This record gives sequence, C-alpha cells and structure tokens, in this order.
Amino acid sequence: MKKTTIERNSKETSISLELEQLTAAEAGSFTGSCQIGFFDHMLTAFCVHGHFRMNLTMKGDLEVDQHHSLEDLGIVLGQALRNVLFDDVPRVRYGCALIPMDEALARCVIDLSGRPYLVNQVSFSTPFIGGFESCMFQEFFYALCMHAGITLHLKLEYGLNDHHKAEAAFKAFAHALSDASQPKSGAVLSTKGLLDS
Repeated sequence: MKKTTIERNSKETSISLELEQLTAAEAGSFTGSCQIGFFDHMLTAFCVHGHFRMNLTMKGDLEVDQHHSLEDLGIVLGQALRNVLFDDVPRVRYGCALIPMDEALARCVIDLSGRPYLVNQVSFSTPFIGGFESCMFQEFFYALCMHAGITLHLKLEYGLNDHHKAEAAFKAFAHALSDASQPKSGAVLSTKGLLDS
C-alpha cells in the first residue's frame, strides 16, 4: 500500500500530515492532534475503521474559531487521499456503508471517480459537540471531497445524540472508503476506460 506526506503552511494554519493506507488485515491508528479533542476522536475512528495510519502535526488560529483549521485539514487530508488512492492500481471504485452508533444510524456512499462532489445530509441539534463546532462538519467534508476528487454522499438516517451522529458518520465514511479503495483485477471500472481528473 502507499504512503504520502502533505504539508500546508499559511498565515492561518501549519499542517504536516503523513498518511499510509494499510491492508484490511492491519489495524489503523492516529497519532498527533488537530488541537480539537473531539475531532481527534473522529480522526481516530476514521483511521481505525478505514485501515489508515495517520500522523498529524498541526497548529491553527483557534483563537479566531475552528474554520481555518478544519477547512485546511480537509484540504490536506483530501490531497493525501488523492495521492494514496489514485494510482496505477485499479480500485473497486464504489463503496457503501450503513453504520450504527447506539441510537444513531449513518449511511455513506462513495465513488472514487476523480470528480469531486459532496451531498451532506447530516445535521446536528447543538452548536458544539464537546469543543467541536458542529457547523464545521460540512466544511471539513466539502474541502476533503474537492481535493481528494471523490463523490461522497453522507446521510444520517436517524439519531438523537450529536456525538453518536458524528461518530456514526465518520465510521460509515471510513468503511465505505476502505471498500471502494480495495485493489481489483482487470481494467479501470469505467465505460470511458479512465477516471476523470
């Protein structure tokens, strides 16, 4: 499997992210921090359930708010996923997962198409989940999709607790992405013979 390192430095954030895709038999892990405890928890869930090894060193202008930090993290993680997943190895391409977290149920459907698109139907009832600004869920995934070149549909089927909603969605994303990114034999799965870039 492939490994990549992405760095992004601006007046608002400084990010260094190492990402390695593991085999389905290997346990994923997350080290480092984005400086937002709840979001570190979500990144850990993504890595464990998606079979990725990630190390993140990050500093952002959190004294302003979380927008710059989490949007830029979405950009960097998207670039890293593109480097890891779009190579010369044909992939299954499509992935779908329906994941429960107690009373919450989230669905994720992914197309590793090379064409970025996000449909997000996950909403929250509170402005904060722990210290995480819940409005940034949309911004993070939008930036990730635009820079990874993936089509992503996220839907919360139902749920009451915002922590459970977010965690179910991140785990669904991880499982769908893991399934879609598995190598396959034969040609690229496209009637055009290639994926759009």
